[in-house]
Amino acid sequence: MEKGFTMSQRSSTAAALAAGVTVLFWSSAFVSIRDAGRYVEPGPLTLGRMGIAAVVLLAIWALRREGLPDRRAWPGIVTAGVLWFGVYMVALNWGEQLVDAGTAALVVNIGPILIALLGGWVLKEGFAPRLFIGMAVSFAGVLVVSLSMSGEGATSVLGVVLCLIAAVTYAIGVVAQKPALRHTSPLQFTAFGSTIAAVLCLPFAPALASELGEAPAAATLHVVFLGVFPTALAFMTWAYALKRTTAGKMGATTYIVPALVVLMSWAFLGEVPSWLTLAGGALCLLGVAVSRSKSRRPEAAAEVAAAAPQPVEPVAPPVR
Repeated sequence: MEKGFTMSQRSSTAAALAAGVTVLFWSSAFVSIRDAGRYVEPGPLTLGRMGIAAVVLLAIWALRREGLPDRRAWPGIVTAGVLWFGVYMVALNWGEQLVDAGTAALVVNIGPILIALLGGWVLKEGFAPRLFIGMAVSFAGVLVVSLSMSGEGATSVLGVVLCLIAAVTYAIGVVAQKPALRHTSPLQFTAFGSTIAAVLCLPFAPALASELGEAPAAATLHVVFLGVFPTALAFMTWAYALKRTTAGKMGATTYIVPALVVLMSWAFLGEVPSWLTLAGGALCLLGVAVSRSKSRRPEAAAEVAAAAPQPVEPVAPPVR
């Protein structure tokens, strides 16, 4: 029993560390995409990122000789490959050409609410009591962010809409991934999901070659970085952690991403969202927190019961 508990603790610690790696590199991706987007269009950037990830992961997969995923995993792999690894990436890349990195991260981070909603419905993980209140608060935050962008023209509002599309496809991808991981490894899932997205983006190959040929070396470095770290590494660590917990709880681990992105974009790009945008983003995060919170009433009742004076057992008289 003691040994099993220790192994469980180790597994939980490893999953938490894996989730931390994911959060760090996904946060850096928003900043890298924003900078690379000055030279590379959304479609070609997605092809470069997913193509590099696919090459790296397939090479590791071949060396490890893991074989093909179980056929029961393929619906989830294909769904995530098309929507999360594909549509999400294009929508986010395009959105970040129209809004700053911090704003994009704030809008995309309503994804955990959608994951909790879909996870409760599709995966039978149950619904948090405050889920729908949180959804209302978060979408009010999205409206505030959109309002803050309206003064900068229709293109900025389009950027917010694209980031919202990214949040939806991200949520669908995670919910499709969870059951698939019962039949495949994190490496197999990420390698073949990346490959599907790269193949779908192959029509952008001429544009990618042309744009990188004219861009400074920093743009190529961004593409390589995005493919190796926020994709090949971070998506694998995400899958590793997701396999060991619920989709809703994993979605909640991304709460800190917007704060990290705002700090990184301020430090590296000199970008800081407006106060109204930050207020809307705070509403988005508040909604996520509310949706994932739990009532403390059962715990409070238990504490009261524990603190109440216990009845004293009658002491039998000594036998003489």
